[in-house]
This record gives sequence, C-alpha cells and structure tokens, in this order.
Amino acid sequence: MAKRGPYEKGEAKRKEILEAALDIFAAEGYRGTSLRKVAARCNISLPGLMHYFDSKEDLLTQVLRMRDETARVRQEQRTEPDRYREIIREGAATPGLVELFVSMAAAASDPAHPAHAHFAERYPLMRSQVTDWLRRRLDTTPMRSDIPPERLAALLIAVVDGIQLQWLVDRSVDMEQTMDDAVALLLPPDAAGD
Repeated sequence: MAKRGPYEKGEAKRKEILEAALDIFAAEGYRGTSLRKVAARCNISLPGLMHYFDSKEDLLTQVLRMRDETARVRQEQRTEPDRYREIIREGAATPGLVELFVSMAAAASDPAHPAHAHFAERYPLMRSQVTDWLRRRLDTTPMRSDIPPERLAALLIAVVDGIQLQWLVDRSVDMEQTMDDAVALLLPPDAAGD
C-alpha cells in the first residue's frame, strides 16, 4: 500500500507535464517550444521533467498519444455523418500539433524510434475506424463499391496525412475542401451533383 502514494503522484505529475506540453505545442508550435518552457509551466526543472520520460522523443510521442486519445473521445461523442471536417478544423487551429505529428510520423519509420510503436498501433486503429465510418455511410449514401472499404480507408488516411503536410508548407491550401473532394470521389458519378 505504501508504494501507491508516490506512484500516483508520479503519474499525476507525468499527466500534468503532458497536458502542459500539449497546450504549449498547440499554442506556440512544435519548433518554437522548448522543453524548458514546459518544465517551467509545471514548476519543475528540465532534469526533473525528463525524469518522467526516457527521452525528449519519448515525451513528444506521449504528447501525440494524449492528443490522439482526447481526439478519439471527442470524435466518439460526435454524431454527424461527416465528422472528419471537425477533425480537420481542429488540426488547422493547432498547427504546432500538426507539425509535431508530421515530424514524428517521419521519424517513426525507424523501428528504434520511440514513436514507431505509437504509429504502428495508430494506423491500424485509424483504418478500422474509417472503415467502420465508410460502412455506415454505405448504409445511407450511394457510394462506390468496387473498392473495398478497408482500402478506401487507407486511401482517405493517406489524403489526410498528405494534405496536412502540404498545408504546413502553404497555409492557403484548403484541407477541408480537399477532404470533401476526396469523399466526393467515393460517390458514383450520377450522385456527384446531389
């Protein structure tokens, strides 16, 4: 029983650090934020902050995990058929987190990088969720059926990731319109004008 107290305090401090990092990266950007600023927000030193994580990359990976988990909860609460628009709007409102995501996704190609496991788990989960969304849409909307929903899901995720990268370089790119266009491609030609 005596070990629970310090463990719970440690977990609470770790969560506080992740929440502070998430807020700071969202507001100030990934490249413009130092971990010292995160440590200061949490009233600890930089070595104190790093005590809770294996490395800077581990901390950044855990920030992405937290972002994904909180976004997943918000998405489950939404019932509108085109929830993807809200996801894109959230990304546009937090460019620092989009930048962090893109940077960590590229680094995650290395199996030894701390983000590798996160992305290896994330993409199958995302494909499953998008596949389910597509199947539900098939019940209410005429859509292409010559490509299986599992492959369409991978395609839509690739479009989302790619348009985010383009948007980071050129903020005039309309991410929401691009996704609307991608979804419109799933409709049969006679339904495109509806």
